[in-house]
Amino acid sequence: MMKLNRHRWSPPLWRVALLLCSIVVLFHNSVVCGNDETEAEVQSTLSDAELYVTPKVDAKRMYFAEHFDDLYEGNAIEKRWTKSKAKKDDAADEVAKYDGEWAVEQPQRPILANDFGLVLKSKAKHAAIASHLLLNRPFVFKDKPLVVQYEVNLQEGQECGGSYIKLLSVGDGTKDLKQFHDKTPYTIMFGPDKCGNDVKLHFIFRHVNPINGTITEKHCNKQKDRLDDPFKDKRPHLYQLIIRPDNTYTIRVDHKTVNEGSLLTNFTPAVNPPAEIDDPEDRKPENWDDREKIPDPEASKPEDWNEDEPAQIADPKATKPVGWLDDVEEMIPDSSAVKPSDWDNDMDGEWEPPLVPNPLCEDAVGCGLWKAPMVANPNYKGKWRPPLIANVNYQGKWAPRKIANPDFFEDLSPFRMTSIAAVGFEIWSMSSDILFDNVVICDDEAVADDWAAQTFDLKIKTLDRQAETFVSRMLKYCNSNPWMWAVLVVVVGLPVAIMIYFMCFAKADAKAQVGRRKKMDDYPVGGEEEQDDGASTGEAEQEGEVSDKTKLNSGSSDTIVTRSASSAGEAYAAEQDEGDDDEAEEDDEVLEEAPQTVAPEEDGTSSDTPVDSKHVEGGEGLKKRKARKD
Repeated sequence: MMKLNRHRWSPPLWRVALLLCSIVVLFHNSVVCGNDETEAEVQSTLSDAELYVTPKVDAKRMYFAEHFDDLYEGNAIEKRWTKSKAKKDDAADEVAKYDGEWAVEQPQRPILANDFGLVLKSKAKHAAIASHLLLNRPFVFKDKPLVVQYEVNLQEGQECGGSYIKLLSVGDGTKDLKQFHDKTPYTIMFGPDKCGNDVKLHFIFRHVNPINGTITEKHCNKQKDRLDDPFKDKRPHLYQLIIRPDNTYTIRVDHKTVNEGSLLTNFTPAVNPPAEIDDPEDRKPENWDDREKIPDPEASKPEDWNEDEPAQIADPKATKPVGWLDDVEEMIPDSSAVKPSDWDNDMDGEWEPPLVPNPLCEDAVGCGLWKAPMVANPNYKGKWRPPLIANVNYQGKWAPRKIANPDFFEDLSPFRMTSIAAVGFEIWSMSSDILFDNVVICDDEAVADDWAAQTFDLKIKTLDRQAETFVSRMLKYCNSNPWMWAVLVVVVGLPVAIMIYFMCFAKADAKAQVGRRKKMDDYPVGGEEEQDDGASTGEAEQEGEVSDKTKLNSGSSDTIVTRSASSAGEAYAAEQDEGDDDEAEEDDEVLEEAPQTVAPEEDGTSSDTPVDSKHVEGGEGLKKRKARKD
C-alpha cells in the first residue's frame, strides 16, 4: 500500500517561526518594562493611599468642613455633631422618635488608611443629626456662589430611602439642634433619594414671597439621565451643588455635570407667579355650545341592523374529536385522601376529598362536556349610533377671562435665599450602613475641588487600581505608547493568520491523502506486480544486462499481464453463476499452475518460451475474486 505523505516544515517556515519567537521576546521585554512602570505607578498610588493625610480645615476659606477622621476614638462624634432627640408631629409614638443610630467608622471595604466617615447604622428608623457652621458664621447669599459638596457611600445598596443633606436656615429652629426634625426650616435640601423605581437627585430651595412672606418649596426639574449606579455599586460618590449670584446652578456627580440651569426657569412651581390669572368669579354661560361635532339628526338606523347579534358564536364548522370521553369527568375526588383529625364539620363544613386529575383523561383526546370553540360573529354590528357631523353652533372652548394677579411679584434674584446656619442629615431609609464623608460648604469651587483631590479622588484612584486587570493595563500602556499597537498586530495577528493557513492546508492535505488511499484500494492486485515488473525491467535496462530481445519480451509480457487483468474481469463475470464447489476447485488448480509459468521471469533471464496468458489471467482474476469473496 502507498504511504501517506506528511507535511514537513520548510526552511522558510522555520525562519518565520524564529522571527516570531524573537518578536515575542521583544514584546515580552517591552511589556515587562511597561508593567514595571505600571507597577511602580500602582505602588506609588497604594503608598499614597497608605499615607493618606486628613485634609486641613481652613475656617477663613470654608464655612463648613468635616472629615470625621478625628471623631473615631472614644466615640467623640458629639464634639461637633448633635444627635436629635425630637419627635415627629404627624407619626405614632412608636415611630415618631428620632432613634436612628449614628457612628463614626471606616468603610466596610477600607480604601484609605485612617479615613473615617459618619455611618447611619440602623434602618427603618428616623434619624437626624446636625452641626453648626464653623465659628458660627452663617453663609449669607450676596455676591459669592454657594458650593456644597459631600460624599455618600451606600454600602448595602438602597431600595427605598434618602441620603440627602439639609442646609438649615438661620433662626430659632437652629438654636437647639437637639430639636432638629422634619419641620425644622431649611434653605436648601440636596442629594440622592430612591424608592423602588423612582430615582431622584433632589435640589429643593425654599423661596420667600417678598410681598406676603410666605415660603414655597421650589423643586428642580429632573436631570435627563437616570442615576442608578450610585444606589447599587456600593462605591463612594461625590455630590456637588453650585449656585451662583446670576441665578444659575450646576449639579455634578463624581465631577461630571448631570444637571444645570436657572433658578428662574428650571423649577416647579416657578419662582415668579404669572402676571394674570383666571377670574375665579367668571362662569360659563348656560347656552354656550362648545361641541365641535354632534350626531347627525337626520340619520336613521338601517332596517337590517340587528343590535342583538352576539360578538362571538360557536364555530359551526367544528366537530367533536374522535375519542372524546363525554361521560368522564376531568377531575375526580382523591381516593387516597384522608379526612384531617382536627376537621370540625360544624366549623369547617362537610369534608370533601380534594380533586385530582382523572387518569382516564391522560391518554384521551378530552373529557367532559364538549363545546365548540367560539369564533367571531360575521353578523355582529354592535350598537347603532348616528354618524357625527360638524356643529354649526360651535362657539369654541370656553375659558374664564383673565384678570391681573393680585399676588403677582417679580423676584429677579432668587439666589438671595435665607442665610444658612447649620448642616444636618434628617433621613429615613430601609438600608443600613449609609456612610457620609467630607462635607464641605464654601464660596470657591477651587477650594472644594482641592478638598476632593485629597479625599475622594484618591479613593477612586485606589479602587480603580485594585480593580484593574492585565488587559486594561495593557490597553492603557498601548494608548500611552502607540508603537505597541504595531507590536500587538505582529505578535497576535500574524501567528493567528499562520495558524489559520496551516489549519486550512492540513485539511486540504488530509482530503488529498484520503483520495489517494481510496484510489489505491480500487487498483487490482496485479497492478502491484506490474509495478514490480516494470521496476525490475527498468533496473535491467540501466545496467545493460538485458538484450533488445529481452526488452521486447518484457514489453510483451507487460502487455499480456495488462490484458490478463481485463480478461480476468470478464472471466469473473462469466463464471459468476457457477457453483461454489466448482469455483474452489478451479482456484486450486490455477493457483498450483501459476507459479511454474511466472518462475522464469523472476530469475531475470530472457526466454523465448511463450507465456501462458490463460493461467496468468486466471490466477490473478481468481486471486482478486477470492479476496472479494473472503
